[in-house]
Amino acid sequence: MRDAMLILHFIGLAMGLGTSIGFLFLGIASSKMEKEEGRKFMLKAMALSKMGNFGLVFLLLSGGYLATPLWSNLGNYPTFIAKLILFVVLGGLLGILSSFGKKAAKGEAEKYMPKIQMLGRFTLLTSLTIVVLAVLSFH
Repeated sequence: MRDAMLILHFIGLAMGLGTSIGFLFLGIASSKMEKEEGRKFMLKAMALSKMGNFGLVFLLLSGGYLATPLWSNLGNYPTFIAKLILFVVLGGLLGILSSFGKKAAKGEAEKYMPKIQMLGRFTLLTSLTIVVLAVLSFH
């Protein structure tokens, strides 16, 4: 069962982190388009965020199972605690991004797309930091 959860965890990581990196490259591509064309392109690309949300769910479920042996000694793993805190922060960022994406799709793209772009960078940085902390936690 542990191996299956570890596989699911890595798939969730690929989906979640892949979404953030994908949006980085899509943003670069859209910046080379005419302003309105780039905005429409990014609004359509927001469908990719669903993959990231599924990845986050996979990470939560599999990570909860994989961390079962650590819960009783959690205080001995400060990098793991930091990783868990950042995971909660990541969930919050994704919730805000989802809300902004819905508002942008409803016609307020000019107002929300810059905010989505800025928060997307923080999301990518948070995701990468979580990966680094995971490696340090289980080194």
